[in-house]
Amino acid sequence: MSFPDSHTTRISALFTRIARRYDRMNRLMTFGQDLRWRRLAARQAGLQPGDLVLDLGAGTGDLSLAVKQVQPGAHVISADFNPVMLAGAQGKGIGQLVSADALALPFKAHQFDVLVSGFLVRNVSDLDLALAEMFRALKPGGRLLILDTTRPRRNILLPLIRFYLRVIIPLLGSLVTGDREAYCYLPSSTEGFLSAEELAEELRIAGFNGVRYQRLMFGTVALHWGLRA
Repeated sequence: MSFPDSHTTRISALFTRIARRYDRMNRLMTFGQDLRWRRLAARQAGLQPGDLVLDLGAGTGDLSLAVKQVQPGAHVISADFNPVMLAGAQGKGIGQLVSADALALPFKAHQFDVLVSGFLVRNVSDLDLALAEMFRALKPGGRLLILDTTRPRRNILLPLIRFYLRVIIPLLGSLVTGDREAYCYLPSSTEGFLSAEELAEELRIAGFNGVRYQRLMFGTVALHWGLRA
């Protein structure tokens, strides 16, 4: 049995507060691009009919839905540690919903053909342990896809990116959800997270092969993928 630490408890409370308007804010913050990114992740997974897919940190189920749209013959388990977020996935026709902690997955070793994760890894309290659990849950040769925000690179657009992250997103969050604090955390967690290159190296250290990544949204989002050894 695992017990939530203070970080996990705080993040869970944050997502509980914004769950009802989570999808709407995602559309607004990304100008609707988050749906395209999820479809890109699902296509990159090389899904086959009959694949057993774990969507870890599924939230309201949009990535699970993209998986089913790309490969209707896949079997999807949507797992999240927050029941209020996961309730938002009900009615989307995506398959089984499971309460699960990314640091102590309630699944057998070598169970899944594909593991996808959207906007989870920057929020976990122990990235090494989360990656180890992902590795354990995948079959040998299984495919891992991670979509998340990433620390933006220094370039001519960086001042505009920081203004959007630090000013516009909290303002939108306050107007749409009434929770400015939550939408101050989300941008700050992006700027404080690993770069795309650093996360790729963490995946290699965790044992994944053929690790590659693609930057999106002016370098503030990245899709990483690799194979379990």
